[in-house]
Amino acid sequence: MSIFRSGATRRHMLGLGAAFALAPFLGPVLGPLAARAQQAASPNAAGAGKYSPELLMASPPLPDVWLGDPKAPVTIIEYASMTCGHCARFETEVFPVLKKNYIDTGKARYVLREFPLDPLAAAAAMLARCSGDNREAMIELLFAQQAHWAYVDKPLEALRDVVRQTGMGQKEFDACLNDQTLFNKIDRMRSEAAQKFAIDATPTFFINGDKKTGEIPADALDKLLEPYLKK
Repeated sequence: MSIFRSGATRRHMLGLGAAFALAPFLGPVLGPLAARAQQAASPNAAGAGKYSPELLMASPPLPDVWLGDPKAPVTIIEYASMTCGHCARFETEVFPVLKKNYIDTGKARYVLREFPLDPLAAAAAMLARCSGDNREAMIELLFAQQAHWAYVDKPLEALRDVVRQTGMGQKEFDACLNDQTLFNKIDRMRSEAAQKFAIDATPTFFINGDKKTGEIPADALDKLLEPYLKK
């Protein structure tokens, strides 16, 4: 769900306010993202239709971490924000079905790309990247426990407590969130996606180049993906 749309929930806006309260700590995260956030809502002539694989795959600022067979007939790219409730619901309810029926069977490959809608989402994305080979497990954990860190009075402390479950200590936590280079790359991921693909809400999916914005229910996966397997 985009924070730039009138449909943003009060709960999400409270979470955003809590994120901006982290200013004394998250120096690298706050300034640039807050200053450029409105770019994601700007009109873009390339907002709909099909995008070429070459454009979608052209050297993203951070390396993609793919799941599935690289030769799979279906390629799914998801742009997600770690504080997005719709993204969390996809991760916890739909992705297990997608993985079992399509990724693990060689029918599809999948990648999640960062599109933080607020500073707290950027911080969570940074922590996932700092997890290295455990990035996917960190993403799964953060989405599964989103309610415990994204919409609380002290989100930084809550976020630290959640990632501690993965073995990340205070020193690593602090170093990650003060990594200016990493933040710059995540911010570039968001801004380039907004400009090139007119993304202004999450989740946004590209299925073999076809853009789809919004949730995909688990019971709609077959109807959505099977036509791509017949081509």
